[in-house]
Amino acid sequence: MKQFMGEDFLLSTETAKSLFNECKDEPIFDWHCHLSPKEIYENKQPENISRLWLSGDHYKWRGMRSCGISEKYITGGASDYEKFLKWAEVMDYCMGNPLYHWTHLELQRYFGITAPLSLRTADSIWNEANEKIKSGGFKPRELIERSNVVCVCTTDDPADTLEYHKLIAEDKSFSCRVLPAFRPEKAMNIEQPSFLPWLSSLEKTAGKTVDSYSALKAVLTERMNFFNEMGCRASDHSLSYVPCVRASEEELEEIFAKGKKGCPLTAAEIDKYRTEIFRFLAKEYSRLGWAMEVHIGAMRNNNTLMFNKIGADTGYDSIGDGDIAYGLSRFLDSLAEENSLPKTILFPINPKDNYVIGTMLGNFQNDDAPSKIQFGSAWWFNDNIDGMMQQMKALGNLGMLGKFVGMVTDSRSFLSYPRHEYFRRILCELLGNMVENGEYPNDMEVLSQTVKNISYYNAKEYIGI
Repeated sequence: MKQFMGEDFLLSTETAKSLFNECKDEPIFDWHCHLSPKEIYENKQPENISRLWLSGDHYKWRGMRSCGISEKYITGGASDYEKFLKWAEVMDYCMGNPLYHWTHLELQRYFGITAPLSLRTADSIWNEANEKIKSGGFKPRELIERSNVVCVCTTDDPADTLEYHKLIAEDKSFSCRVLPAFRPEKAMNIEQPSFLPWLSSLEKTAGKTVDSYSALKAVLTERMNFFNEMGCRASDHSLSYVPCVRASEEELEEIFAKGKKGCPLTAAEIDKYRTEIFRFLAKEYSRLGWAMEVHIGAMRNNNTLMFNKIGADTGYDSIGDGDIAYGLSRFLDSLAEENSLPKTILFPINPKDNYVIGTMLGNFQNDDAPSKIQFGSAWWFNDNIDGMMQQMKALGNLGMLGKFVGMVTDSRSFLSYPRHEYFRRILCELLGNMVENGEYPNDMEVLSQTVKNISYYNAKEYIGI
């Protein structure tokens, strides 16, 4: 029997163990996350482990609800200690869930605590962890540096002033670069109630009136140029599906005018607007040399009652099952035909689409960049052992695994960086099994560089930091 999450955790062969030793200490390039630049700049001391662990973590909230825990102990008014105890209570039921592994990797790596968390150990772990927090080393910047993170790309709205990015850049005492990434989701969702308030905030930031579709494009171009000056090298989009319904400028002006008045739009009008604004943005990314991340297929805010109570990003999202191939193909092709397709990273949330994406990559590769069209790492509900294995096997079967840009943190928590270790262990296990099964030669020079590249260097080169 192996030691619980010991030195060889997830590594079953000697080759896998050797490969992990080669890449485990490589830096982390956190090129997609949801950390707050304000929190990084302010660098406040956390009050306790519950604040570090449970605040804003809808992955944990979802697990707690599945165990029948009252919302009082999740997003409600219970004390931090009570919420921590409820999370400890969940642990005994969490076998097979990556939350179990992440929880214990974080306890081990940041607190030196190896005991499994449960109601039986909760009090001692609460006390030991909080004593260590009080002794120092747990402020946001300290956690980032302790995790060997050399660059963080946050996700930022076009209306954001990036004031905290400026302040962080001016502080030479912090070794990690914190760069913006452009997320124009609200610009694309013209049918949503958030569109008009967002438009007002964009006008305020830009100091210009946005009274037409052409004016919107002009202001977005200005914002992208500003983001680029601030070091931005990537954009991020989340869509339930990628539409490709073309429209003329005249049609788009009419659709925008209706949206600005708050008039209802038809499904066809929404698809036309979303197609063309996305095409416009993609062409700008190509001009700037940015990478375009496209997360496809999430069904968000399924529980209307809870959305009305506590809002979005609170654990009520799931995997959609729609067809994504045709619209995505036509959209990418419309850009490639005009030589305006940027570097693109495709993240499907439904594992049924792994082979759709794995084969789509090859349709649009060229010599602009090695593996210009990338299959993004196993995302959200696939961010687990099986999901990562399936994604990398699909990429290996259909594309170039050795050119993979690897793991993203995709988290709001400063304690999430052991997820990169988790990924690296799974990667090394996959490659180690190939060698041990005679599917790839035991060429440690090539394999060692490969795991280092996938862990760090491929993404650094691809994003262009």
